[in-house]
Amino acid sequence: MATIRPENPADNAGIHQLVEAAFAPVEQSDHTEQHIVDALRVAGALTVSLVAEDNNTLVGHVAASPVTLGTSAEGAHGWYGIGPVAVAPQRQGEGIGSALMEAALARLRAAGAAGAVVLGEPDYYNRFGFHPVPGLEYPGVPAKYFTACSFGPEIPLGKARYHPAFG
Repeated sequence: MATIRPENPADNAGIHQLVEAAFAPVEQSDHTEQHIVDALRVAGALTVSLVAEDNNTLVGHVAASPVTLGTSAEGAHGWYGIGPVAVAPQRQGEGIGSALMEAALARLRAAGAAGAVVLGEPDYYNRFGFHPVPGLEYPGVPAKYFTACSFGPEIPLGKARYHPAFG
């Protein structure tokens, strides 16, 4: 099994290539995920950036960055967007993505985060405690694909706003 660790500067090019390869076959992707990770890194907005490494080869990556939730201009803070989550195509189905998700969530909880949101396949993310929340939305996305996991008692309602790197 792969080892999960924080990214380091020597990983940047490998992460870019890994994320690009992981999303290449995904029809719902606009194929900019690798550029999003790069832009978040440059902006200092990668709160969590973990890699999965096996035999000195990167086989997975997960990112988390701040999001703002709520109806007011300033919104609720302490929330993070998980994603992209990428696993090398030849290594998918081995539990690497799950290990990355669990490690990212553990780091966010330990840092005192209020919770996390994710945009993606609900059947996959439900196992980590993510569920659709009526009244919480990411504009332009069907509600079932935008899910939240609260580490506390409540989830702010309204619109989610990601870092500008998400374009």
